[in-house]
Amino acid sequence: MDIKLDPSRDDLPLMANTSHMLVKHYVLDLDVDFGSRVIEGTIVLFFGDGNRFKKQTSSTQKTFQTESEEDCTFGTAEPCDVPEVDASTYSPQVGYSEFAVCGKGDQDAFNNDGNHDNQEHDSEISSSKYCCDTENHGRKDFLLVLDCCDLSVLKVEEVDVAAVPGLERFTKAPKLTTTPEKLRREIVRDLVALPADGWREQLDCYTRCSQAPGCGELFFDTDNWSLQIRKTGAQTAADFPHAIRIRYKTKPEGQSVTWTSDQSGRPCLYTMGSPINNRALFPCQEPPVAMSTWQATVRAAASFVVLMSGENSAKPTPLREGCMSWYYYVTMPMPASTFTIAVGYWTEMKPKTSPSDDLVTKRPLLLSKADFRREHVQVRWGTGKKKAAEAPVGTWGRYAETCSHVEYPCRFQNASAATQEIIPHRVFAPLCLEGACQEALLWLIPPCLSAAHSVLGTHPFSRLDILIVPANFPSLGMARPNKEETGHVSASGASVVKHGLNPEKGFMQVHYLKGYFLLRFLARTLGKETYFSFLRKFVHLFHGQLILSQDFLQMLLENIPEDERLGLSVENIVRDWLECSGIPKALREEREAEDCAPRGLTGRVGSEVAKWIRVNRRPRKRKGGKQEVAFEKLTPDQIVLLLEYLLEQKTLSPQTLQRLQQTYRLQEQDAEVRHRWCELVIKHKHTKAYEQVARFLQEDQAMGVYLYGELMVSEDARQQQLAHRCFELVKEHMDRASAQVVSEMLF
Repeated sequence: MDIKLDPSRDDLPLMANTSHMLVKHYVLDLDVDFGSRVIEGTIVLFFGDGNRFKKQTSSTQKTFQTESEEDCTFGTAEPCDVPEVDASTYSPQVGYSEFAVCGKGDQDAFNNDGNHDNQEHDSEISSSKYCCDTENHGRKDFLLVLDCCDLSVLKVEEVDVAAVPGLERFTKAPKLTTTPEKLRREIVRDLVALPADGWREQLDCYTRCSQAPGCGELFFDTDNWSLQIRKTGAQTAADFPHAIRIRYKTKPEGQSVTWTSDQSGRPCLYTMGSPINNRALFPCQEPPVAMSTWQATVRAAASFVVLMSGENSAKPTPLREGCMSWYYYVTMPMPASTFTIAVGYWTEMKPKTSPSDDLVTKRPLLLSKADFRREHVQVRWGTGKKKAAEAPVGTWGRYAETCSHVEYPCRFQNASAATQEIIPHRVFAPLCLEGACQEALLWLIPPCLSAAHSVLGTHPFSRLDILIVPANFPSLGMARPNKEETGHVSASGASVVKHGLNPEKGFMQVHYLKGYFLLRFLARTLGKETYFSFLRKFVHLFHGQLILSQDFLQMLLENIPEDERLGLSVENIVRDWLECSGIPKALREEREAEDCAPRGLTGRVGSEVAKWIRVNRRPRKRKGGKQEVAFEKLTPDQIVLLLEYLLEQKTLSPQTLQRLQQTYRLQEQDAEVRHRWCELVIKHKHTKAYEQVARFLQEDQAMGVYLYGELMVSEDARQQQLAHRCFELVKEHMDRASAQVVSEMLF
């Protein structure tokens, strides 16, 4: 697959100015309408000070003045003349203001690196540019920038949190000695800073504050990638409202929400790991530094079930006739990209029988605090490195008993949570998949949770919901921005996710595979006991924080005596595994060793491959009325490997392919096996199995993208017709990125 990377088209801009203000909490109140394929409602954002405020140690007056000058600059190459505009020309009810950006400021973050510049994107509301002021005698107003795309923003207003009764006991703001504006800001600052043990009261306060009346509409404008908000006279982030309400609607074509049908053909929606994450679902701050909590109330028709990535097991609340309300919340600060929602005719799947005793893993041996205190391995950070987590320098033992993340109700400090191997969990799916869930999934979850606990320790969340997603789910993970993927970070906090918008990049799985094999290589090289012991300690120390992969590797090696590192270093691991193309040398050597081992995975499959090659040479020959060759029973992984080896054969007869299908019942295997089988069918033009290829293209749409290419490059008319026919059947429901890639292959 030829990927052409164009930074001006493929880089995803992260526009939010997180250096100035950080969202600490979101309150969403939404209605889901399947008729119009629109989600509509409000979101209230509660802000705290941005990264820059935390680093201030000198006079605020000078710092604020500097920030005021930088906050309103967005990528114009030259200073612009700001026309004098009368205040009467601004109408909050219009929803935007006629002003233009002036100054240089953050232009280098977008121009010099060849990344997106605001000048490239015309606003959907207005074609005008921005200006941060015009009526304050040349002083600029602070401009709040949020990541936003494909949303119809209807209204933005400040929330009068001071009008909420009963907040006095939670805040320190002196009502009688301050202005109303300052009082509102101080109330929010105290609210977001409440201690973790008061999280229930804090959520209640957030709810009541979100329902408070507005106290002034704010000017706003949008472009393709952001929402910009300002308040006349608020010249710094410190002066800007710390609680704002945004009324908005999603658009049916927005890439953050997929409106589709489930396996039963009934309507549903889900948020997906699209290149733009959640910015087409709600205005947010995308950079990972913007860790926040949230709570959401979602209303839908009574026949639907609403699932979200919340910490509570929500139950529906009846409202007006035919409508239900669902409420979820999260108390652990996380990036906005982790917010998920799915609405559909889901049915909770419950096991009909208890799993057998042999499926339940024995209780693992937990490391006690004394075990951690006995560790004396130094944790040092490399000089000049930019840390994602501000972890103190010291020993494992010194920090094992406390958490280094921001304060929240952490399960790692809960003794009962530490011993909970299997957390409460629910499984949801369309009713038509009940049998498959009973047979293949429900019994497997408890031992998987127990195994995760035995390796990593305390489960970070108190519960788990699992949803069997529709066939068009891209299933390749979220495009979550992280510091290793972003380009230059501007003074405001804006950056880009390199090539994040390229539709083809998501289908190139080399980076996922190499990451898996790197961890596997480290476990085998250092020994599983050493590796998993470190992994458990690492999770214990850095849960709830953002960590770079280099930091992980650095700490792993520092946890091992130098004479036992076997020549490994962060530099050579990055060079051999992350920066080079192709299969790393260590992995090639490992595979060659497995090829020579008769009891290994490759060795066991090799003998079966030889049998099939012999059968292919004389497929109809029999002895005594019986088949000449008896084949061994293989696991799914072994079947995948067998099919990969057979793909290297120049020709396979129709009889061999038919026998191969019957021997392993390939059409009933998992998607990985069936994908390899479809490759064989296409390569050898096995027409009797074309319908199985068609089934795969319709039911496993993300994995089937590669097969469309194989069907087209064969230059076989029947195969090309098959590709076109299948695409016509699924293109309206297919994931947008998948559909775009396939369309380019076919037309």
